[in-house]
Amino acid sequence: MSLTRRDFARNSAIAGAGVALVGSVGALSSAPHALATAETESADERSETAADRHGGVGYGPLVPDPDGILALPAGFTYRVLTHTGKTRLESGEFTPAEHDGTAAFPGPRGSTLLVNNHEMDGPRDEAEFPVPLTEGLVYDPAAPGGCTVVEVRPDGSVAEWVAIAGTANNCAGGSTPWDTWLTCEENSDRAGENGMTKDHGYVFEVDPADRRANRDPKPLKFFGRYDHEAVVIDVRRGHAYLTEDADEPNGLFYRWTPPEGFRHGPGRFRTLADDAGVLQAPKCYDSGGRFVDDLSRATRTGTVYGVDWVDVPDRDAREVAVREQFGPGEVTRARKLEGMWWGDGGAYFVSSYAREESPVRHDGQVWFYDPGRRTLTLKVLLGVNRNPAEDGAFDGPDNITVSPYGGLIIAEDGEGVQHLFGATDSGRTYPIARNEVNIGTEEEPEFSEFTGVTFSPDGKTLYANIQEPGIMLAITGPWKRQKRR
Repeated sequence: MSLTRRDFARNSAIAGAGVALVGSVGALSSAPHALATAETESADERSETAADRHGGVGYGPLVPDPDGILALPAGFTYRVLTHTGKTRLESGEFTPAEHDGTAAFPGPRGSTLLVNNHEMDGPRDEAEFPVPLTEGLVYDPAAPGGCTVVEVRPDGSVAEWVAIAGTANNCAGGSTPWDTWLTCEENSDRAGENGMTKDHGYVFEVDPADRRANRDPKPLKFFGRYDHEAVVIDVRRGHAYLTEDADEPNGLFYRWTPPEGFRHGPGRFRTLADDAGVLQAPKCYDSGGRFVDDLSRATRTGTVYGVDWVDVPDRDAREVAVREQFGPGEVTRARKLEGMWWGDGGAYFVSSYAREESPVRHDGQVWFYDPGRRTLTLKVLLGVNRNPAEDGAFDGPDNITVSPYGGLIIAEDGEGVQHLFGATDSGRTYPIARNEVNIGTEEEPEFSEFTGVTFSPDGKTLYANIQEPGIMLAITGPWKRQKRR
């Protein structure tokens, strides 16, 4: 059943102040330095410093790392699990480059299995550390990307092996409720472009616990062919939600509805036809029933939009890119749609920033889609960061996860200094880590983005990656539930 503008306007009027916010994360808002606590505070109204905002929450100031890798609060430690060009796979090759989206799964005999995307595209021979072409696990031998599985055992030993190879620009991805991984290609090259031998722009399923299940990789074409970023599964309703990182025009947030009678489970996606189910894009309305063309229009946290869903005409983009198949007034777009995580009964997803191609500028939004209410609620709003080199000034959210200790953990892919930062249920932010690996020069320092933020199944370890030079980290310490204030 679709949600019409009239329905949403009527429901909003009944609610008085608007549709009630749901979920344990609460209304999160942020200026460049931190998230605000007031749901209706605009970006321009938030000028407090990071020090003012961090009081009473988080784990204290970050302590510089003498080894120059990761600054953490006192009492926390980290361990390097994999390092591109230094650690090796079971098969002998070096750990591949460009670590990106990651998820953790329970493994055999008390181990943890981490699936790690490697975001590389272009001709394979131009990649210094591509994902090795392992027999039976290759989609396109011309592509350098793919996934590895990292097994962390109770005795501290680590093993790594290839799960899929020959894919392109494997970005954020997403886990499934049946403990598999959906790796997303943020690249839509056709066969013959950039040396590719097969079409790209697809999602693939990877089973971290069953190596045989990964043989003969099959693109899940029913999810569409475009620059995929992330995906989550609503197992209750059967839907998948996907983000597209694109511009000119801006990308879309998608919903896929499975065919009637389909039952989710390991390997079940492989049984579906390329055109199975229905792929749709959102059409949003404000509380007055007015169409919203771009999510950057929302300038206050707590903003709620009603969502209707519009069918994608040609999901494989045979002649026209999927996002270009819609004209003005048909769908709602957003710039740099990035990471996504399922939690609190819905999908949290990121719009990393908005600039010239968007109606309103910002340095990051986090939205929550409630499938029961069919609404989008703005949870996080980062104002334009005018001092990106300043430590503590958060901007450019990318990968996210819902924390077992309340709120969100967000990986930064902004300008200048890069952080992992948390947001409490009531909206205060606090730093968790700072990247201290300078890949630039002393005169012009440069710090790569954080990626792959995810907790271990038992909630005791936070895993994250520094994309360049390609380091996977395990962070432990005195985790605690954050105060709801």
